[in-house]
Amino acid sequence: MARAVSDPLGDQGLRERLVSAGLDALNDDGPVELTVRRVAEIAGSSTMGIYTQFGGRSGMLEAIYRRGFELLRAGLVTAFDDLTGPAAHDVVERIVAIALAYRRFALDNPALYAFMFERPLPGFDPSPQLRAEALGMTFTLLTDEVHRAQAAGLVEGDDPVRPAYLLWTAMHGITSIELTHAARSPLQGWFLDSPDAGERVYVEGVRALLAGLGA
Repeated sequence: MARAVSDPLGDQGLRERLVSAGLDALNDDGPVELTVRRVAEIAGSSTMGIYTQFGGRSGMLEAIYRRGFELLRAGLVTAFDDLTGPAAHDVVERIVAIALAYRRFALDNPALYAFMFERPLPGFDPSPQLRAEALGMTFTLLTDEVHRAQAAGLVEGDDPVRPAYLLWTAMHGITSIELTHAARSPLQGWFLDSPDAGERVYVEGVRALLAGLGA
């Protein structure tokens, strides 16, 4: 419910409140509700607050897009927290942990995930600079682990970007198909019939690709 508040120009929390409101609108009602009026209403702000903070709707959408990748990065950074003992230093297990954190983020935030990686708003195209920044926040975490795998002789080559990209696209593809399947009516007899089944297939796919990238 919108709050009736004023937006003094010195309000340092206004930008954060508007981004959070955008995430709420996206998660509750989908990208169609990412309008200046709707986001301002949820934030308890005036529409002028959005123009002051972001320059307009495109700037607001870019801020929400960036926040999505900040949240994804936070999830990937904590991917190793559950690894204990030898697994904490096993590069294959660390890559699998990153992959699982990626899938978890997508399943927990399907509308935001679609906004980040698809084109649900045809008129919105994040700038190349912003997309490069998003990759720097997230994809580089995977390339670092792939580089460690190469140093250990588990992945061929010495440039981690190409094998990391193959892993990333596999992670994205399997996850996106699972999300599409989950959003539709059940398919009788199809093996992807539960989140646990989806996770098993996902991990099998990541491990199979890692094995294929091996020396």
